[in-house]
Amino acid sequence: MCEELIAHVRKNEDGTWAAPHKLLAHLEDTAKRAEMNANKFQSGEWGKAAGLAHDAGKGRAEWQRYLKIKSGYDEEAHLEGKAGKVPHAIFGAKLGEELFGKQTGRLLAYCIAGHHAGLPDWSSAEGAGQSSLQFQEMQVKQLEDIDKSIIDIIGSARPTVPPWKFSEGLDLSLWIRMLYSCLVDADFLDTELYMNQEKADNRGAYCSIQELLIRFNNYINKLDISSEDTRVNAIRREIRTKCVQMASEDQGIFSLSVPTGGGKTLSSLAFALEHAIKHKLDRIIYVIPYTSIIEQNADVFRNAVGEDQVIEHHSNLEENDSTPKSRLACENWDAPIIVTTSVQFFESLFAVKSSRCRKLHNIVRSVVVLDEAQLVPADYLIPILKSMQLLVEHYQVSFVISTATQPAFKERIVGGKLFPGLKKMKEIMGDDKDIELLYQSLKRNRVQFPDDIYAPLSWEEIADQLQQYEQVLCIVSDRKSCRELHSLMPEGTFHLSALMCGQHRSQMIKTIKQKLNNKEPVRVISTQLVEAGVDFDFPVVYRAFAGLDSIAQAAGRCNREGNLPDLGQVIVFIAPRKAPMGILRKAAETTANIVVTNHEDPLRHDMYEKYFSELYWKANSLDSKEIVNLLDPYQNDLQECSICFRTAAGRFRIIDDSLQKSILVPFDKGEKFINLLKYSGPDRGLMRKLQRYTVNIYNNEFNQLLKRGSIFEVSSGIFALVSSAEYSEVIGLMVETSFDPEKFII
Repeated sequence: MCEELIAHVRKNEDGTWAAPHKLLAHLEDTAKRAEMNANKFQSGEWGKAAGLAHDAGKGRAEWQRYLKIKSGYDEEAHLEGKAGKVPHAIFGAKLGEELFGKQTGRLLAYCIAGHHAGLPDWSSAEGAGQSSLQFQEMQVKQLEDIDKSIIDIIGSARPTVPPWKFSEGLDLSLWIRMLYSCLVDADFLDTELYMNQEKADNRGAYCSIQELLIRFNNYINKLDISSEDTRVNAIRREIRTKCVQMASEDQGIFSLSVPTGGGKTLSSLAFALEHAIKHKLDRIIYVIPYTSIIEQNADVFRNAVGEDQVIEHHSNLEENDSTPKSRLACENWDAPIIVTTSVQFFESLFAVKSSRCRKLHNIVRSVVVLDEAQLVPADYLIPILKSMQLLVEHYQVSFVISTATQPAFKERIVGGKLFPGLKKMKEIMGDDKDIELLYQSLKRNRVQFPDDIYAPLSWEEIADQLQQYEQVLCIVSDRKSCRELHSLMPEGTFHLSALMCGQHRSQMIKTIKQKLNNKEPVRVISTQLVEAGVDFDFPVVYRAFAGLDSIAQAAGRCNREGNLPDLGQVIVFIAPRKAPMGILRKAAETTANIVVTNHEDPLRHDMYEKYFSELYWKANSLDSKEIVNLLDPYQNDLQECSICFRTAAGRFRIIDDSLQKSILVPFDKGEKFINLLKYSGPDRGLMRKLQRYTVNIYNNEFNQLLKRGSIFEVSSGIFALVSSAEYSEVIGLMVETSFDPEKFII
């Protein structure tokens, strides 16, 4: 009977039926792939068991009839009783518990039951209801109708003791999610091999890390020869050399404290490649906060190691900018260098959907570089840091926390309480004295704080000061302030904010850089979106009073290349409007305390630890959605292994989609793409293109625009601006609200 059981069927191009995908072969091949994946974290036998059991429910006569009639494979087949979908995953989950015992089987049951629908909660608490594992298992009345030969094959697996003793917190849930990743990727790939051979053949075949290092070193040699012999470039080479030396250290957590403009991008890649070779690691993953700077960093990496070796995974990637092979690599991150967003990386670590989780096992045995790490959201800091620590301890991951303003991520006592941060962090650039010397050697500007930090200037006063300079950048803390100040500036002044679509901002930034390079007059009023990764080089920068890290990042846009005969000017001013409520307001207040008590240099490198420690202590919660409790069976029901996977995933949203909606704007090619969407409907390529022409707004602003007829539903659930008259080519979307879209550009 077993040889006759079918897992999948498909038709050939000529309309005839291909030989069916046998269930036994699918179970065994999936098990081999899952075992290989899980072997990377000493859990191969568990991956094998999950692979063998995942489709056991297809070994029932009822499901076999269902497959044949739904596909049309057997026109004579018929289903008894009500028509509809016949489940199969929960049968494999229940069978696993019976074969391997409740304690072992329950761990596998989460993976098996969710391999299509996503990891479930255990119980119906928190609204999980009928999707909960407990409820689903109660609906399985008997397992006797599963083909006995399938049961015997599953029973051949021997998952026994987990690879280590799990601690309280996220340890067990992360391990289950990693097993789940191993299973779903194996299932996807084996099914794909049967259903779409051409797609399967297009995967993989990348260079080894050793080959990439050779390419990188050749590129660096040419770069050093062609670069100007300046003091800044000499320091950048010294930083890169230090990174190469430190790469031989044992795996763990590293910090890379380098001033803005010190060449962190290439230096961190030098460390990552050397470190990966030293420890036989598989890949390098760059985690970058803003989609607006991913493209520029990915281009640097492509120039260094090759166009086809670097995969970008983010929402703004256009179809024309990717290949079929790179799109496949985004599914499971099987390329040697991945460049992705903080949202994609961290939300995936807490996700439940198979499409989001299948790549997680490829984080194992990797170097992960967190670029501009100070922007990790405080509301989720505890679950993020705990996950990072577990990845280091059990999954052969090394982290590089790369920024000019190092956040206080180390384990410490804050306000009399233990801050459960990262353990045994190693600084690549040396001790505090070495780092302070480095920061002094790269000092390219002088930061001037106001004499009275409680005396605000008017926008008119600030505008008058800015007009004294031919080239000046002014950064404010919210887009309303940005527009008010911009309106007082002479015609031709540039405006940058997140109420401009991505394509609009990119064009503006390119034009501004050209004017700077040509020594032309250029004044810019911007929100904080330029503070990370936008390589402006202004002689003068104004910054509204803000968090210490923001002020330091703003200073990184001043005399970046060190070409001025004297130090650049960074002028901090007190704006007429305070920073927005929440973490930005608390950051400004924390900075005020430091500035008042430290009259020498508030931007000394050793001040950042004090600043972030105080800021985290002031935060309402570093786990505001109680993610750790939801995923900790020790806090719920250890006997039942009660974990709230689905509830936690629903709460872990770095960008809260429920508060905002995206609208398409007819800027540049956006109008053409909107018309294509209107008349031809959505397709993957078109929607990718349209990502560059979206603006995010709050729900109440969306409703106002809809009520007054300014937007229309161009396709089901997709809205666009009716007229280009409401989108300015200078300042973007013409809407006046209290909404701050800057928080949605991560």
